[in-house]
Amino acid sequence: MLEFIIGALSPLNLLLALLGVAAGTIIGSIPGLTATMAVAVLVPLTFTMSADSALILMGAIYTGAIYGGAYAAILLNTPGTPSAIATTFDGYPMAKRGDGDLAVSVACISSVIGGLVGALALLFLAPPLAEAALAFGPVEYFWLAVFGLSLIAALSTGDFLKGVIGACFGLLLAMIGISETSAEVRFTFGSNVLLGGVETVSALIGLYCIPVLIDLVATPDRHLKAPEQTRGFRLPEAFGLLLKNKINVMRSSVIGTMVGALPGAGGSIAGLVAYSEARRTNKGKPPYGEGNPGGIIATESANNATVGGGFIPTLVLGIPGTPPDAVILGALLVQGVRTGPSLFADGANIVYTFIFGLLLATVLMLPVGLMIGRFAYGAIVRAPKAALVPIVAFMTVIGTFAIRNSLSDIAIMIVLGIVGWVAGKRGFSVSPIVLGLILGRIAEQGFVQSWTIGDAIGNLWGQFFGRPLSMAIIALTLLTFFYPFLPRLKQLVSKSTVTPADERERASKPAILRDLLGLLIAGGIALLALQQSAGLNPEAAVFPRTIAMAMAVVVGLALLRLVATRHVTEFAVEGSWIRMTALPLVMLGAVFLFPVLGFGPTAVLLGLVLTVVAQHDRFSLKNWAILLLSVTAVIVACTLLFSEVLSVPLP
Repeated sequence: MLEFIIGALSPLNLLLALLGVAAGTIIGSIPGLTATMAVAVLVPLTFTMSADSALILMGAIYTGAIYGGAYAAILLNTPGTPSAIATTFDGYPMAKRGDGDLAVSVACISSVIGGLVGALALLFLAPPLAEAALAFGPVEYFWLAVFGLSLIAALSTGDFLKGVIGACFGLLLAMIGISETSAEVRFTFGSNVLLGGVETVSALIGLYCIPVLIDLVATPDRHLKAPEQTRGFRLPEAFGLLLKNKINVMRSSVIGTMVGALPGAGGSIAGLVAYSEARRTNKGKPPYGEGNPGGIIATESANNATVGGGFIPTLVLGIPGTPPDAVILGALLVQGVRTGPSLFADGANIVYTFIFGLLLATVLMLPVGLMIGRFAYGAIVRAPKAALVPIVAFMTVIGTFAIRNSLSDIAIMIVLGIVGWVAGKRGFSVSPIVLGLILGRIAEQGFVQSWTIGDAIGNLWGQFFGRPLSMAIIALTLLTFFYPFLPRLKQLVSKSTVTPADERERASKPAILRDLLGLLIAGGIALLALQQSAGLNPEAAVFPRTIAMAMAVVVGLALLRLVATRHVTEFAVEGSWIRMTALPLVMLGAVFLFPVLGFGPTAVLLGLVLTVVAQHDRFSLKNWAILLLSVTAVIVACTLLFSEVLSVPLP
């Protein structure tokens, strides 16, 4: 082992680990550039390296990109990568109250701990964990997705029924395009644009980032509360929080390692499951979802633990544990390395040098992540809105385009952003929609495969509920789902006369009519999905039909509750309507101008127009010139970076 440690600490490998972590962190922090993309675009650099050095570089890029997604999640309420979805739940509220620097430090330390646990599991427990992963069949993956969806009860911002409706809508969004189980075209309404489905990361950017941008331009308030004095990295506070949440961080790291070892699961599911468990056991203040550091600790330790966990089936079985592992596996095949059970014996020098290199890269992530995070926090807090809005909008556009080189994805992203903003104001939280979108395909594949097997053997009930592992996941799901309702159940048992907060006053007639319209639109979507499912074959229709029927039932319950209680969950719309509507319209207009003017001129024009839209204060001519030149310079530099360095073709 000493020989392998020395090999990992060679000057070349040390430099590769450092550069890989830095590059991955920067790429992962940009919304739309996922860990998979970060690894894929830099894979050609490894073809001339030795196998162990190539693995160290790709592992460092991977782990850095997973952590980098936390920056945008905390500071912009937009997951930089899908793995950071749950980081937004508490990270952004912390940043809004002025603790963004502490949130970034907590995320960095949690990521390092989770990464170390995952890498150590890869070092000591790879073969048994790989065998355990094989025990998961289609039905277990289905129930695992349902387990993730059980977070709806916790993420519905006070309105559970609207949360369920949002989750059903997200599940239906995930089914647009060609069915992965039967290859049949669904819900495209004759449009070729929708044949490829709704790209998940593009939808995440739209649902999370566009509402933030709309609110940014609508009011003159600063994006984040600036600290009164420079507080550095706040490491003593961060380590104190980690010590206070020591059980949380270790439990979440173990969850991340185990979920990462499941082929195809990935960091998004790991983060959601860990967040769910952390929230269920939390007894402190503030509550999860309102800026509790425990939510960041759970998510970031879990999603970084999936890096080491995902390498377990990749190296032991030759089955990629996560999407980035599939890219790395392909790079290994180019190197002539054959993964499998014999790799740990025949290629011990490659495997163990890589594992120690991964441990090294994880440790290096602490100083690198803190420094980059401190810079990002300072830049976003101090940046004027007139500069922040066009640059962030440009990043969302170019990040979305880079995924599939599709202008249609940009339009879909903006439209979903508008839907997310309107839904959020009506009390339909965006997070359940995102949960449904992320978990929809996994749930459908597991459901359809299990349904087909159960129907073939004549034991449909036993297929879904007759396996011990499935029963364990179902028990955890029920526990997680009903836990948020325990206070009300205790209240009913004790026959308390205290009226719940959401029933103390009745809404005005206009508010009731607005809520009624929103619920009727949701019901119309459910009925449309049922009508569209009627002409599909059984395999393609069974899951969307089930979800559409469930959505229609929940909409009916919500309508009955509205009539009975006349209570409405909605959030006030503040600011200028002209600015609100201008931002998405300008972005949509840019989509149509890209083929006409070219990407560069249109991007600059987009930046200049949004600079004017976002500017609330009176500026001198000199300040206007400096601001417009700065925004133009940043957009031009980023355009050149994406087109030349990352090899992303621009129209």
